[in-house]
Amino acid sequence: MAERASSGLPVRDAAIAAAAIALAFGALAFTSSWRSLELKGFDELTVRTAANESRRPITLVGLDEASSKAIGIQQPFPRGLHAQLLEKLNEAGAMVVAFDMLFAEPSREGEGDDAAFARAIAKAGNVVVVADRTYQETPHGRLFVRVEPIPALRAAGAASGFADVDFDPDLAVRKIPQGDDVFWRVIIRRAAERMPELLNAPQPDRDAMIRYAGRDHTFPFIPYYQVLDGLPKGSLQNNIVIVGKELRASVDQGSAQGDLFYTPFTASTGWLMPGAEIHANILESVLRGDTLAPASTLARLLLLVASVAAAAGLMMRWRPVVSALAAVALVAVLGALDWALFVHANLWMPVLSSMSAVIATYLVFGAMVFVAEQYRKNEMRRAFSLYVSREVVDHVLAHPERLSLGGERREVTMFFTDLEGFTPLTERLGAEQVARVLNMHFSRAEAIIKRHGGTVNRFIGDAIMAMWGAPVDDPRQAVNAVRAAVEVQRDLEELRKDLLRQGLPEIRMRVGIHTCTAVVGNLGSEDRFDYTAIGDGVNLAARLEGVNKLYGTGILASGETFAKVAGEVALRPVDRVIVKGKSEPVDIYTPCEDAELVAATVRAIGEYRARRWDEAERAWLEIAADHPGDGIASVYLSRIEKLRSSSPAREWNGAVELEKL
Repeated sequence: MAERASSGLPVRDAAIAAAAIALAFGALAFTSSWRSLELKGFDELTVRTAANESRRPITLVGLDEASSKAIGIQQPFPRGLHAQLLEKLNEAGAMVVAFDMLFAEPSREGEGDDAAFARAIAKAGNVVVVADRTYQETPHGRLFVRVEPIPALRAAGAASGFADVDFDPDLAVRKIPQGDDVFWRVIIRRAAERMPELLNAPQPDRDAMIRYAGRDHTFPFIPYYQVLDGLPKGSLQNNIVIVGKELRASVDQGSAQGDLFYTPFTASTGWLMPGAEIHANILESVLRGDTLAPASTLARLLLLVASVAAAAGLMMRWRPVVSALAAVALVAVLGALDWALFVHANLWMPVLSSMSAVIATYLVFGAMVFVAEQYRKNEMRRAFSLYVSREVVDHVLAHPERLSLGGERREVTMFFTDLEGFTPLTERLGAEQVARVLNMHFSRAEAIIKRHGGTVNRFIGDAIMAMWGAPVDDPRQAVNAVRAAVEVQRDLEELRKDLLRQGLPEIRMRVGIHTCTAVVGNLGSEDRFDYTAIGDGVNLAARLEGVNKLYGTGILASGETFAKVAGEVALRPVDRVIVKGKSEPVDIYTPCEDAELVAATVRAIGEYRARRWDEAERAWLEIAADHPGDGIASVYLSRIEKLRSSSPAREWNGAVELEKL
């Protein structure tokens, strides 16, 4: 049998569940949709850890709407104007001027316009322009063709760099473009002509990702027209200047705009980023040497397995609140680990799979414990319902702390029955008939006891032991017990008729009821125990069942029970007796709906205990005349005759000692 963690799951079941969770999320991590979710985690870290400032000398010059209005020319601007811009930038000390614009066709303004731009490029000696690629169909097939700037610009000394960017499935730009002639590499090589130490910057890995400096418009920005107006000499000393379109658009507008891109900031800001600023972020990240490397697949899987193992270990001993806190703590640890690696080790560890697996472990373990608990409750309900009513079972299951696993003292009302003359009857009937009669009686009596909220402790031969007030409190326990006894006796009358119709002998029953304080609980050995009650009061209830034989009654209840039911169930006083093994007298009563008989009995017993024998005899004779065969009257009349000849002692209080009962 599997070893079970205390108040939790079996170790084997927990291990199997944990392995299944790890396998499921490990497989899920390789799907494109899950990777898209993981990338949202990268975006969140990028936004939260961004410096929100440029820390390298990179400046943007924007071809914006304000410049078009100031210059009075709609874009694209003439290349002669770019020549003037280039001259002004170099006068301000720019180290490299990179045009994020494709000059693949001759200028619309003519050769002179291209020539002016070429002369400015040759004079500056620090210009980079972009190359692009287009998709073409040729007679030999379909292919991508690189599109270079016009020869005049390259002949003038302009270096060209491939300006394409890599998109993730959600169309956001996170990766650093790779290749020997990508735009950012060409810019760095050109800058290194004046500052060779730039080539010593760490080279990003093949899968490196951009560490964005901040949201859109984080880098210093100068409108195009302001540069033409002139900048202070040296104001851009050793700066890398990127010239490009400066268009501001929201996500909704961006679909209609070119050279605008989704970034990790788009979800939080709602704005797209110009291509020139994308290149600026790539350069900044590379020059700082803090590009981000995604963790290897092996590292991610190991973290997933470790997270699930830790969650399983902490939650196997299941406590909903403690396990929830453990899950929250593990998720927080994973978040802190991800943050630390991102900030201090330039490593992005996708932790969504591990976090989700921890939460899934909590949910799965909780579900498994819930199912197991439901199974155990159903088993308890099934087993316990054999002894008590469904209402009692449900109450115990809802409040298990009320069911002590040892013994506890509590007030209970004990209920004992016995079938009159059943032992001789068994000698006349076969075993099958005996079992049949008993099963019919027990089934019907038990149903009545349960319906009145009682607990059937056991069947002892042809007897029933039941109690009220345990395992759950019942403030009306005595009333319920007496009413159950009355109903059982009435039902037995119907059962006798059924037995006669089946050719079986009649059976009669006696019931003893006593309300007392007893030790109640699961009592017995470690291997076998019963939920029962023990104590002197329990024995008294059993004795009262036998006392019925003396008075010819079917039910006898003690004075303690009478005190609890007075006013709700009519009881007729019977006698004051001292049963075998007891020294204190007990007042006994029997249920009786005849109010006149109850009143007559009270008067008769009063005369009897007052030693007025003649008055007592007359009272009992009247009762016997009105109720022929009344066993109680017969007992008193016989006893009065004896007491006349032998008066009782002075301290006599009407109690009679029953030697055999």
